[in-house]
Amino acid sequence: MKTPAHAWASLPALITAHTISRTGNVVALFTIPFLVLETGGGPVQVGIAAAAATAPVVLGAPLGGVLVDRIGYLRSSVISDVVSGTTIALIPLLAATTGLPFPALIALVFLSGLLDTPGETARRVLLPNLSAQARIPLQRSVGFLDGSTRAATLIGAPLAAVLVATLGAFPALLATAAAFVLSALISGTLIRTSSSPAGPHTPPTSTDSDTNDGTGGYWADLRDGLRFVRTDPLLRPLIILVLITNTLDAARSGTLLPLYASQELNGPASLGIIAGAFGGAALTGSIVFGFIAHRLPRRAPFVICYTLVACSSLGPALGLGTGWLVGFFILSGLAAGAINPIIGAVELERIPPHLRARVLGLVTAGAWAGMPLGGLIGGISANTAGLTTTFTVMFLIYLAATLTPLRGGPWELMERNTADTADTKTARS
Repeated sequence: MKTPAHAWASLPALITAHTISRTGNVVALFTIPFLVLETGGGPVQVGIAAAAATAPVVLGAPLGGVLVDRIGYLRSSVISDVVSGTTIALIPLLAATTGLPFPALIALVFLSGLLDTPGETARRVLLPNLSAQARIPLQRSVGFLDGSTRAATLIGAPLAAVLVATLGAFPALLATAAAFVLSALISGTLIRTSSSPAGPHTPPTSTDSDTNDGTGGYWADLRDGLRFVRTDPLLRPLIILVLITNTLDAARSGTLLPLYASQELNGPASLGIIAGAFGGAALTGSIVFGFIAHRLPRRAPFVICYTLVACSSLGPALGLGTGWLVGFFILSGLAAGAINPIIGAVELERIPPHLRARVLGLVTAGAWAGMPLGGLIGGISANTAGLTTTFTVMFLIYLAATLTPLRGGPWELMERNTADTADTKTARS
């Protein structure tokens, strides 16, 4: 059967919109601290602004997931970008007209990020439908989406630096607002979904947005999502594993590596080289693995790749210099790029379509819950036990956590079932 033209166009449109929206988020996160300093703020104000930018992720993920299920996936993606663009644009506009007190800035920063995660969740939940339309294996499209997220990080930081250095913080935010508007336009005009989403739990009929009928009420819908997370045998250990590793990653990247670069390497320049090597390798890993993932089992590559990511802590634990660390981080980045496509495909296959947004929101909140504490714990440990000891302990904990899927049990459910395999063969044909 010939695939309609809109089916081929919708998935690239989703990836493009996601890349632009995520790039806008990165530029905003980079720009806000410089804006605070530019307007006379100090380190405390910068810290408050950083907290206001990250807190909405933990709050918006579980609470916004229910709204995404009820409003509709495509509509939610567009609304998220419009709200983010509007609130970001208000910052320079208010500063140029009525004035922008620091509390107002913090409120706008918080509001601008509140719907970011629900919008990203909505785009992720659209993947099974669009992948089926384009006859592309789900794990490949998840790899593309994760690759676009990593590409946005690589693009966003240097782009923000150029914008802030050449135009200033306020014009940079106006450019960011324009990016959100562009993402909303692409989503609203180019993405078209079929009448029935793909996946083993798909109901007989569904609409573009797969919305909940809303009869149970908001909190009842949220309880349904919590009940599914609590009773699903694979999601619970998966959330715990990602929670542990994300907390350790936050400690490593947010506190320990900057300290290591300052004390043992050549400062920010070395850290930039290492971070760039990891980001570029992770992007490559996401794209390459996305093309071959549907031909491989899941649990063994998942464990191998997750274990290799631990090397990003092993290098500093051994006291290695920049050159060796670049090699370690390239290896870790390539492996890291393969992890999220596996996790994303497993989640989308196991969660019924009508629960996907709220459950993915809860999964995101659980996975991110320890990240605000990670940097603090890393700093305390480095101050009391030293950097080498902290990196060594972190490597051992990371290694022990990532080897747990080898125990079997619920982890064996990661592999595709017969229906999924049939869907994959159809997609490849």
